[in-house]
Amino acid sequence: MHDIRAIRENPAAFDAALSRRGVAPVSSEILAIDEARRAKILEAETAQAEANAAAKAIGAAKAAGNEDEFNRLRAEVSEKKADIARLQDEAKAEDARLHDLLMGLPNLPHDDVPEGEDEDDNVEIRRWGTPREFDFAPVEHFEIPAAKPGMDFETAAKLSGSRFVLLSGAMARLHRALAQFMLDFHVENHGLAETITPVLVRDEMMYGTGQLPKFGEDSYKTTNGWWLIPTAEVTLTNIVNGDTVEAATLPRRYVAHTQCFRSEAGSAGRDTSGMLRQHQFEKVEMVSVTHPDESEAEHQRMTDCAEAILQALELPYRTVVLCTGDMGAGARRTHDIEVWLPGQNTYREISSVSTCGDYQARRMNARFKPEGGGKPQFVHTLNGSGLAVGRALIAVLENGQQADGSVTLPTALHPYLRGKTGIAADGSLV
Repeated sequence: MHDIRAIRENPAAFDAALSRRGVAPVSSEILAIDEARRAKILEAETAQAEANAAAKAIGAAKAAGNEDEFNRLRAEVSEKKADIARLQDEAKAEDARLHDLLMGLPNLPHDDVPEGEDEDDNVEIRRWGTPREFDFAPVEHFEIPAAKPGMDFETAAKLSGSRFVLLSGAMARLHRALAQFMLDFHVENHGLAETITPVLVRDEMMYGTGQLPKFGEDSYKTTNGWWLIPTAEVTLTNIVNGDTVEAATLPRRYVAHTQCFRSEAGSAGRDTSGMLRQHQFEKVEMVSVTHPDESEAEHQRMTDCAEAILQALELPYRTVVLCTGDMGAGARRTHDIEVWLPGQNTYREISSVSTCGDYQARRMNARFKPEGGGKPQFVHTLNGSGLAVGRALIAVLENGQQADGSVTLPTALHPYLRGKTGIAADGSLV
């Protein structure tokens, strides 16, 4: 959602910022609707003032015995009331048009976001770790002997169709261990508040974080109107939906481990093998609600939090800044963290950390009261994966695979697996 006052003050700058995201100039349409809306409101207020004056004069005409004037004024008041109702309805219609138009527009990219059309134009900012050199040809996660007994795609397809997996045995335990480790790490080392949220939400919550109105095809909706969350960003961010909080309570930092659901609309033919792109998956999600003055520093802090998980798991990664053409609609700037997958011989996304400014807050009407007093202001919101659990499982398996088909597991996970340090080629924890 955008500030209409800012658009009025500098429409050219608004159009220029949106043009970086490939959006055609729209400020003239916005301002025309806004002008029509305000004109209707002014007409309604003028008609109300005239009706009030006529109403006062009715008593005087009656007292003076002027029946003609009395009847004329009564007719005028009745006419004005009809005009007022019509003008208010027309103003509401223009307001709805303006609201719908603004709600459908993406966020304005930060000035430092690189120009570009797709992922090829993203800019790498750092790397950590050195990809391991194998003395054999590494394979993808679903081809590793240790993983095969506990990673069943055929049964999942029988149960639910394509892009699902049934994990069992060591794979299920490793997946659970990864989620538990991430939660503990964020709570104990980063001070995030562990939160358990619903995975079913109302329309308003999807509008609040920007999944609606344009991206509904990317999510699943139940027959009775709930949406299955694509990520806990939706629930965690909307905790402050409609609220005005005290500035002293900021920043609010949340973390949640949830099931996530995505239709993967538009991804036909991409990553069809293995667990990389699924309709149902799990994530440990971070969300921060901050004072506007703190959101830039918070973006880097959250990126550091996600990177710290990969470092603790001893997984090489690189961090990139997404270009304007690859960035999500709600973000002002996004850092993607890409983990090294030796089976694919490339880096793949495992976390996206985005700062949204006040874009989501305006959609949610989420504000804070300044400590020194004054008018409430919109909070800033940020979100990031910390991390995608399934993709972390893939990375652990591929980076830890051995020539004999077994997998060596990161030291950080050993306490979560009762001291087990690896998975044998037959799929058992050892």
